[in-house]
Amino acid sequence: MLPSHILPDFQQYLLSRKLVPERSVTFYAHWANRYLTFSKRLKIDDAAEALRLFLEDLQSQKNIADWQIQQAQEAIQLYTTHFHGGKATGTAADAIEATSGPFVPDQVLASLQEAIRVKHYSLSTERTYLDWARRFFDYTGNRKGGPLRETPGAEDIREFLTHLAVHKKVSASTQNQAFNALLFLFRNVLKIEMGDMSSTIRAKRGPKLPVVLTVEEVRQLFSHMEGKQLLIAQVLYGAGLRLMELARLRVKDIDFGSGLIFVRSSKGDKDRSTILPGAVRESLQQHLTEIKALHNQDLAICGA
Repeated sequence: MLPSHILPDFQQYLLSRKLVPERSVTFYAHWANRYLTFSKRLKIDDAAEALRLFLEDLQSQKNIADWQIQQAQEAIQLYTTHFHGGKATGTAADAIEATSGPFVPDQVLASLQEAIRVKHYSLSTERTYLDWARRFFDYTGNRKGGPLRETPGAEDIREFLTHLAVHKKVSASTQNQAFNALLFLFRNVLKIEMGDMSSTIRAKRGPKLPVVLTVEEVRQLFSHMEGKQLLIAQVLYGAGLRLMELARLRVKDIDFGSGLIFVRSSKGDKDRSTILPGAVRESLQQHLTEIKALHNQDLAICGA
C-alpha cells in the first residue's frame, strides 16, 4: 500500500469532490508527487513539456503497465489543472471561479469536457452534456439581452428547465437529461450548489405500459429476416443486448465454450456477462469464419 502522507491536501481534494474512486486516491497522489519530483529535478517550467517527458520516462520502464501510465496522466492533469496549493487553478478553472472577470462559455465548455473525460463517461454522454450546456448558455444569454458574460446561477437553471417544459413541451425524460447535465456542470466545473429546485415546473410523465412481444410474434418477426440482419436480431433478442453493446462486440468477447457473451464498458462504464443463445451458435460461428477469411484476403492483398 502506498503511504497516505503524500500530498494529503490533494488527496482530500479528490475525495471531497469524488473525482476518482476512494481506493485510487493514494495512487493518484503518488503519480502527482512523482511528476513534481521529476519536473523539479529537470527544472522544466513548461508544464506540457514536463508532462510529455515524464510520460515518456514511464513508458521506458518495463515494470509499468499502460493502464498505470494512463492513470498517471489523469492524476497529473487533475493536479495541475484543477488543484494547486489547495485550490482550483488553471486557465479554465480560473476563468470560471474569478468573479471579477467575464464569463467565457467556450472556456467553461472546454473545462466541462475535461471533467467528463476524467470521470470516464461515455462519448454519447459527453456529447449530450456539452449540447445541453451550450443550449443553456444560449438561452440564458438571450434572456438577458446578449451573449452570456457572467456566471449563471441556480435561478437561471430553474428558468431554463421551466422553459423546456412549458414552451418546448419536452418529455419528462428529456427534461431530466438536461437537469443531470446542468447538475454535473455546476457541481464539477462551476463549483456552485444548485440548491432547492422544487419551484421548477417539471414535464409530466404519462403512464405507459411496456410493449412486450410474445414468443410467437418474435418468431413471425424473425421469419421476415435473413442473413446478417436475422443474426443481429437473434443475438439482440436472445442475449438481451443494447444496440451499441452489440455494435461494440469483439471476437474475444464471445466464449462458445462457456456459452457466454462478455459486454465491456456498458452503461455506467460497467462490464457484465450474458448468455450466448444456443439458437445462434452455429450461425455466429459461420459468420466469424467468413469474416476471418475476408480478413485474411485483405492481409494478402496488402502484402502483410
